Amino acid sequence: MATNNNPTVRQRRLARRLRELRTAAGMTHADAAEVLGSAESKIGRIENALSGVRLPDLRALMDAYGVTNPADRAAIEQLSRQAKQKGWWSRYSDTADPAYAAYIAVESDAAKMYSVEIGLVPGLLQTPEYFEALARLLTPDITPEALKVQIDIRRERRRTLTRENPLQFWAIIAESVLYHRVGGRDVMKGQLEALIEESQRPNIQLQVLPKEDPMNACLFGPFVIFGFPNAAETEIVYTEALTSGLYYEEDSDVETYSTLLRRLNVASANASQSRDLIENALKEMG
Repeated sequence: MATNNNPTVRQRRLARRLRELRTAAGMTHADAAEVLGSAESKIGRIENALSGVRLPDLRALMDAYGVTNPADRAAIEQLSRQAKQKGWWSRYSDTADPAYAAYIAVESDAAKMYSVEIGLVPGLLQTPEYFEALARLLTPDITPEALKVQIDIRRERRRTLTRENPLQFWAIIAESVLYHRVGGRDVMKGQLEALIEESQRPNIQLQVLPKEDPMNACLFGPFVIFGFPNAAETEIVYTEALTSGLYYEEDSDVETYSTLLRRLNVASANASQSRDLIENALKEMG
């Protein structure tokens, strides 16, 4: 079996799910290997996302792990298929950063997404003009061709909010974000107006953390929590720095970020009050 030295996030999700199911069933690597008539090392490679799993083997493992609910079995099989498939973002493989493509894959698979931003409007809520101005700020030497690719990708990503089963999107942003003149007055004015409009969509919940609230001291950086259609699948946390991003998948790490999210949710203005804060920022812009 070929070894995969660069597993995707989808492959890691499948590997983690199979590991959780085996552990819950009280089985060892040796037990699982006996089910497949294979060496223990094969189970280790599968559970570390170093190799894929054939459908007959996957079904045999689910039988052994006691996965009898048809919906659960279908979700695991679908995840296995998705781990091997290429999404729309593969069209940009020659120009888009592989790490960015991996993030898009997770975002595309997610059923719900919680985003906390301390300096920017969340990516899925950015207007094209705001995004273009931001891209020029972050990469002053970006070429027109590269910029067009980035704009096209951002447009495709936004379709998760309007697809048949739209992404349920919760965003918390620091109030200071509303006053950053990214792209100048007109661009920022258009962005704030778009935020008010977007916040009234049924699948979007937007909250603003008031600048005077002490919870601003807990905003160490932006982060995202992804939840998936199968409720049994563990959520994933993504954090981002200037030159890299990091995924957290262990239960303890996810719970740490989930606890912070709940505290920020309580401290932030509700949806109606948040729109008022955005309106105030618009008025101050003149």
